[in-house]
Amino acid sequence: MKRDITKRILYDSKYLNIVYPIINSSEFKKRKDWIHHENITLGEHLLVVSYMSYLICKKRKLNYKDAAIGGLLHDFYNEPWQDHLFEKKPFLKSHGFVHAREAMENAYKYFPELMNERIANIIDKHMFPLTGIPPKYKEGWIVSYVDKKVSLDVVINIKVLPKYLGLTRQIKKIKKFFKRK
Repeated sequence: MKRDITKRILYDSKYLNIVYPIINSSEFKKRKDWIHHENITLGEHLLVVSYMSYLICKKRKLNYKDAAIGGLLHDFYNEPWQDHLFEKKPFLKSHGFVHAREAMENAYKYFPELMNERIANIIDKHMFPLTGIPPKYKEGWIVSYVDKKVSLDVVINIKVLPKYLGLTRQIKKIKKFFKRK
């Protein structure tokens, strides 16, 4: 699926014209090779979520431009989140709860000319229900849905699931405990 979509993106000039300022930026290029979900880089993930959301919104006569931009910036956080798996922090401060706000702040910081209320809401609420407040716009619901659909392959691999549930430190402690006995 991922390869099929990335091929289609290359030939969709309307989509590329919308996202070109982002994908051509040094900030996007800096993040594109970070591992995101096991077998996909952050750059691939962002492109797939963005393009699928764009296509759905275009078909439904919604704001496909904002969906494309919001989808491309929805995980535009500051550093690879997997580098901090073993850091001690409160559960509600873990990546799943805070990265949407961080991504929205980065979107305003690096691409203020592209931002509007709808795009900000798409980015900030894409992790609903973890955000507590749902997306305000249909485009936000679509990006949130597509993000979860694209990320579902993680749930299939039971061995990596604790990492995505914020349980990596606890699992490491349990393993260490049993090794001592």
